[in-house]
Amino acid sequence: MRCLALLLGLLALHQTHCFEFVVEGEWETETSLEEQHGRFQRAILTSEEQEDFEAIRGDDITVKSYKVESRITSRFCHTTVKSSVVNSGPNAQSIGFNVQIPKRAFITNFTMNVNGITFVGSVKEKTVARSLYAQARARGKAAGLVRANSQDMETFKTEVHVPPGSKIEFELHYQEMMQRKLGFYEHSLYLQPGRLVPQFQVDVYIYEPSGIASVETPNTLGEHFSGMAKLTSSKHKAHVVFKPSLQQQRKCENCTTSAIDGIFTVKYDVLRDSNAGELHVSDGHFVHFFAPANLSPLPKNIVFAIDVSGSMWGVKMKQTVEAMQTILDDLTMDDYFSIVDFNHNVRCWSEELVPGSTIQVAEAKKYIQNIKPNGGTNINEALMRAVQMLVKASNQGMIDPRSVSMIMLVSDGDPTVGEIKLSAIQKNVKKVMREEFSLFSLGIGFDVDYDFLERIAMENRGVAQRIYTSHDASDQIRRFYSQVSSPLLRKITVQFPENSVSDVTQNHFDKYFSGSELVVAGKVLPSESTTLNSFTTASADRLDLSLQTEADYLELDAELAQQQHAFTGFARQMWAYITVNQLLAERSLAPTAGQKRKITQRILTLAVEHQFVTPLTALLVESEEAKERLLADSPKDPKQGCCAGGSGMAALGGRTPVQMVHSIPPWVQMTTPAPPSHAERPLPDHITIVENDPHFIVHLPKNNMDICFNIDSEPGHILNLVSDPGAGVVVNGQLVGSKRVGVEEKEKVNTYFGTVSVFYQPDGIRVSVSTDRIDLTDGRNNHSFTWGATADITQDRVKVSIVKDSKVMVTVDDKITVMVLLHRVWKKHPTHVDFLGLYIPNNNQYSSEAHGLIGQFGQEPEVRVFNLHQGADPRKKEATMEVKGNKLVVTRGWQKDYRQDSKRGSDVFCWFIHNSGKGFIDGHYTNYIVPRLDSFLPL
Repeated sequence: MRCLALLLGLLALHQTHCFEFVVEGEWETETSLEEQHGRFQRAILTSEEQEDFEAIRGDDITVKSYKVESRITSRFCHTTVKSSVVNSGPNAQSIGFNVQIPKRAFITNFTMNVNGITFVGSVKEKTVARSLYAQARARGKAAGLVRANSQDMETFKTEVHVPPGSKIEFELHYQEMMQRKLGFYEHSLYLQPGRLVPQFQVDVYIYEPSGIASVETPNTLGEHFSGMAKLTSSKHKAHVVFKPSLQQQRKCENCTTSAIDGIFTVKYDVLRDSNAGELHVSDGHFVHFFAPANLSPLPKNIVFAIDVSGSMWGVKMKQTVEAMQTILDDLTMDDYFSIVDFNHNVRCWSEELVPGSTIQVAEAKKYIQNIKPNGGTNINEALMRAVQMLVKASNQGMIDPRSVSMIMLVSDGDPTVGEIKLSAIQKNVKKVMREEFSLFSLGIGFDVDYDFLERIAMENRGVAQRIYTSHDASDQIRRFYSQVSSPLLRKITVQFPENSVSDVTQNHFDKYFSGSELVVAGKVLPSESTTLNSFTTASADRLDLSLQTEADYLELDAELAQQQHAFTGFARQMWAYITVNQLLAERSLAPTAGQKRKITQRILTLAVEHQFVTPLTALLVESEEAKERLLADSPKDPKQGCCAGGSGMAALGGRTPVQMVHSIPPWVQMTTPAPPSHAERPLPDHITIVENDPHFIVHLPKNNMDICFNIDSEPGHILNLVSDPGAGVVVNGQLVGSKRVGVEEKEKVNTYFGTVSVFYQPDGIRVSVSTDRIDLTDGRNNHSFTWGATADITQDRVKVSIVKDSKVMVTVDDKITVMVLLHRVWKKHPTHVDFLGLYIPNNNQYSSEAHGLIGQFGQEPEVRVFNLHQGADPRKKEATMEVKGNKLVVTRGWQKDYRQDSKRGSDVFCWFIHNSGKGFIDGHYTNYIVPRLDSFLPL
């Protein structure tokens, strides 16, 4: 775990000040895995030392204030921790300022004012910072780094030696990207002042341009502070303040000790209009957030590889078994699984993958329950066996091509049996793992070589997690599994138009898991356009997706300028944050020293430019005149394990990867191809239309004529429009009524189509288009999309093309097309409601069995119009129509086609047939009312 430490010695000798700071720790080297392995000594605080942690340390001191402020804008957070302290004692003493920060955060600055002398921090390359520091070295007191262990935090420590009466002000800044897990972003602040503070305050400001869906402050500090966090929120903003008084801070009424001791947490999520994601453009940079929902999970094939060596005996094994009981219960019949347990030998519960049925799960749970840990650790052979299971199942056709295959390795130690050379194990696993397989590693406790587990996971499209051997270790395992147990998408790629962006972060992802989020950032190139578009392609269960979204170049900056507590530089810093993290990960996997050096230089340039303290940079803290200098860095932490050179995220104290996906090395050219085309089958000028309440316009191409009629039915009725058993296609529409405001219950209301359904029986797929969303159902899965983004969706022989807030085109087997047009009305209109228009081309290739209000005209009838004369309305002619053996009185009129002009429409002149089309349609219109949206007409 990383720890930054400063020591300042301030001695009143001849009115001069002498300072010295010494860093102890491993610096960057190029040694191999094996040379490093086992050499480092673990540096772990005892439980007593951890419990004794205080934010402000010293005897006879007065802490005037302790304030924490976090500003979260578009998921990027800038946190400032400030404290004002006075040495109230009679003697000179060392006063400590300690802050626990999230592991994934980068410290960006530290300033300190000691009796009027101000020290300001700046991030520099380590070698530069050490050189500048050495120039200013003076005599004083030396101190080494002190490291602390915690599940999600790491410690920054500062110590200043000051005379009595001295006033010191500390200020620390750090930045981090909020990571979405299980449907929430969670912001954590470690609060442990160690004493009562007159001015104690925490402020968390959240600004989300897309809107805030929910925000909460779980009571993680204990019942003592229940209800003290105050929350105010609006659509886009939230403010959480925690400001206990001196009396409220006391452990008891007359106590002099503080009850504030723990993690203060704020959880929130954002509003999402569509599955296409959100695109934010600000300060010459963009960030694309992708977190689709309402998709059915992909089936998964999973092999659990569980370490049962002697070191797992006792609590570790008990907690692993407890977690596995719950995890196995999560499996479904669509999932396949097996268990490999290993010590010096490797055993398989089942040599082949089996479905997650109730019986198989029960047998597996019994097997796990009876495991007795003993012996050594043969990780290599266990992973080889697990991969072989997946390969065998794939070769035998047991694995659905769209399913997700993964291995979950659970271990607490280093390999001791079989192949024990770490680099060899990595090569062996990499060699046999297929591109569609992923490896997830769980390292239990501090004895495990976590760095090795992380490297082997990252190399194989997975992620590692350290599990701490506390009372909730089984919950930690379950929570991790929950994050990867519901894969929704595979092969996700986010693209942008050519010459519109540069320096794009990773934009191809192997998997997307429910409740998480994929993030792509980059720079926006100068352009005459005012908008930036993004195009996302992905594969779901039986579904291929292409999604589009856009953002205005200037809109967000204008909004941010009006926000008092927004972090205006979020996009620039987030791009740098993601890029540095990915480069650190890629650096650890670089195959040659030359490539590693190139990546190192890129990291140094970015870290210095954006002021991030990384394993390759240091924070130089100096007085305004640069006469006194202190140095803080992020050296290699021995207890992170084997691997040299700040091995990416492991060297950052277990910094978790920004995404749970495989990173693309920088030496691979990442191009930004032209966006995918959203080609749709063009509709002819003359077409059959159903619009408004509902007016049918049937185009008869042979007669070069349009015939109109209305259907006067009831809200809730489902009308069959096309019923074609021969083609296996049915198109139905469900009516909704206008609002009943000041209308008698018995009085007739206007009806409109509120839902249109296209059902393709051979593939069992139904596309249901409503004014709220578009649903695809195949009998087993349901995928839902909003009108908020342009999207192309393909499932088997059904294609769906959504144009944002405009229309949906459904094409079945490249033969039958239905277009649905969205009509939005003013929400506060007293009677109008949102409704759908329907457009069906006459060149649809129906079978001879087609029928329905529209389908019956696939076989065009003979029509003759004669006896044209003046009607009752002088503006409208009347005539006699002869059709299907009937003579009908018809009126010349017009209806609207809204394809080109969605507001005013264009006129379509037609002959209007009265009485709900009687005589023109077969039978009575009530014969076309069906019970369900997927019902065919009775034969």
